[in-house]
Amino acid sequence: MTDTPILDHYVGGAAFAGQSERTSPVYNPAEGVVQKQVRLATAADVDVAVLSARTSFAQWSEASITTRQNVMFAFRQLLNERKGELAEILTAEHGKVLSDAGGEIARGLEVVEFACSMPHLTKGAYSDQVSGGVDVYSLRQPLGVVGIISPFNFPAMVPMWFFPLAIATGNTVILKPSEKDPTAANWMAELFTEAGLPDGVFNVVHGDKEAVDALLDHPQVASISFVGSTPIARYVYEKGTAAGKRVQALGGAKNHMLVLPDADLDLVADSAVNAGFGSAGERCMAISVVLATDSIADELVAKISERMAQVVTGDGRKGCDMGPLITREHRDKVAGYLDVAQADGATLVVDGRDTDIDGPEEGFWLGPTLIDHVPLTSAVYTDEIFGPVLSIVRVSGYEEGLEIINSGLYGNGTAIFTNDGGAARRFVRSVEVGMVGVNVPIPVPVAYHSFGGWKASLFGDAKAYGPHGLDFFTREKAVTQRWLDPSHGGLNLGFPQHD
Repeated sequence: MTDTPILDHYVGGAAFAGQSERTSPVYNPAEGVVQKQVRLATAADVDVAVLSARTSFAQWSEASITTRQNVMFAFRQLLNERKGELAEILTAEHGKVLSDAGGEIARGLEVVEFACSMPHLTKGAYSDQVSGGVDVYSLRQPLGVVGIISPFNFPAMVPMWFFPLAIATGNTVILKPSEKDPTAANWMAELFTEAGLPDGVFNVVHGDKEAVDALLDHPQVASISFVGSTPIARYVYEKGTAAGKRVQALGGAKNHMLVLPDADLDLVADSAVNAGFGSAGERCMAISVVLATDSIADELVAKISERMAQVVTGDGRKGCDMGPLITREHRDKVAGYLDVAQADGATLVVDGRDTDIDGPEEGFWLGPTLIDHVPLTSAVYTDEIFGPVLSIVRVSGYEEGLEIINSGLYGNGTAIFTNDGGAARRFVRSVEVGMVGVNVPIPVPVAYHSFGGWKASLFGDAKAYGPHGLDFFTREKAVTQRWLDPSHGGLNLGFPQHD
């Protein structure tokens, strides 16, 4: 469509068209129509962004920590005042309902507020008089130009897991958002310019694999932060580390909820619906498997089904509970798992393909889906479906449920629902995942802890935000110093010795 608007990159504090003539369509998934095109960068376009960021680094890294803090406070205030505007952008391009978009922004704001504490967070350590007239202290310094590659499912929150800490510690940033919903990235970059951030500190480069590889290969990009599927996370980690970069790469998930017989089943049913179908299940922390003990499984399935009947699926701007999926191709892929489930002998309790939709029929719709008696050998269980599909796996009890979770490929998040404190404590200590909820279905840590999983859900040691994020975006330097006492009467070039 020649009359469709084109979204440029954002480099050096202004829109940047770049050299590439390639573009990619950006849909309104509720309407099924293309609303704009986004430019796809070449390696040469990435070079321009890196040069801008590298040039700005000299100034920004030397800015006082108070200057950086003031910019972060200003950004936080502007974002809080105009979050409704950003939420509308998220709903228009991702499809999630406005309330869910608002929640995404609120969780991102937590990291911005954490970054506002940088003067305290970056204080080093000091050891006085480690030897005669010798002191040792440590300080944190920024890395340089850092790259962020973010997914489609949280176009605002996931970038905010990284760039507030990167910027507040003195780095300059190149963000490569998903080409499926790219506008939020430009909007946040422009807001930072309004907040007083110098040009070139925060740049946005749109693109596909060519742009990703250019960032991974570029010798002046010091680190890469990535969130996405496990195969791509592994690729980013291996390619980035081979190029000598720091890499934090967060991958996929298959999150379980273990329900013990003493659990409050009304709370469980509410939690399963919220955690399974919020954002149309397009969340790496979504609960996609409920491990229900045999004695309560039938009752729980009935309660979940009752609540699913009340979920309104439709255009996120209309006050619905759940929106569409991101693209038609993804919708069809997710819907295909329903046929797989039936072929594998599972029971299709609620078929999302039969859902009444409050929105145009051209939208990428699939309603909430519930599948019971799912075999552990089925692709419905083993694959990260990333859609509104909730599977019920029946287990004999705690031990079998724990074994199923621990034998899985992923280790992102999990939850246990019980009123037995001893069982919960044992579960927390025994389960092999990075984030655990006790009667909490989506255990995403607050900003002053760190987000990340185990096993194939995380590559490398660096989790997102919190203490891990602070360590990732800084390098520690230890300084050993001696200032001669005025009474010193001569030179001593020997190695310092303990008296």
